[in-house]
Amino acid sequence: MADQTPKSYFEEKIAKKLKDKPELSKAVNSTYEFNITGDNGGVWTVDLIKEPGEVSVGSQGAAKCVVTCTSADFMNIVGGKMNAQMAFMSGKLKIKGDMGLAMKLQKIIG
Repeated sequence: MADQTPKSYFEEKIAKKLKDKPELSKAVNSTYEFNITGDNGGVWTVDLIKEPGEVSVGSQGAAKCVVTCTSADFMNIVGGKMNAQMAFMSGKLKIKGDMGLAMKLQKIIG
């Protein structure tokens, strides 16, 4: 995981997870936008309305939940080194929009 970047995580790992488990998109049925700042950062949209779910680069403008954090913090969260709830409580992870969807994030990025 040390050589993994947010780009590879979204475009490879999450895309594969959605393809392998199409029931995830049915369970969530919404759209997330991830704004990852700092080195290797970028913006990705995870559309779980389409089946089996789709990861695309950039903002699609229809996200019901927008997640913002630094590249390092994001990789620590997905790598299990940082608890997402603690990151949120300490201000390292910012959520805008539907908090109910934020609670379902672990299914997607975990």
